[in-house]
Amino acid sequence: MVKGLAEFNRRWGAIPAKVRRAARETLEQNAEEIVADMKRLAPKGESLDLVNSIGWTWGDAPEGSKVIGTVGGKEYSTLRITIYAGAGDAFYARFQEFGTKDMPANPFFFPVWRARKRRVKSRLTRNINKAIKEAS
Repeated sequence: MVKGLAEFNRRWGAIPAKVRRAARETLEQNAEEIVADMKRLAPKGESLDLVNSIGWTWGDAPEGSKVIGTVGGKEYSTLRITIYAGAGDAFYARFQEFGTKDMPANPFFFPVWRARKRRVKSRLTRNINKAIKEAS
């Protein structure tokens, strides 16, 4: 038998769980920060329907929402996070974001994502690499 094989197998088996946990925590942290920035930039009218419609969820967004993107997919199972805006009474979110022929655009959604995208990716990579090093 190879010396140290049991220790190697134990450490190797711990990597996926630690990596999944690190990825999940990092995605949640990033989503919270992005949503907070979007809510700050969102136009505040007579009601706060638009601001209150901005959020994130694991899996699919509420029907009628505008989705900036989904991270993950079938291969990641539960690690599929979605940031959205404009569900329910805030159906006009897309009009605010992109404008209409009678109203100029008042973007609050995509500018935040574009500003944070690089930080999100680097934080996720850094935390996953850290989890792998801790597990091995």
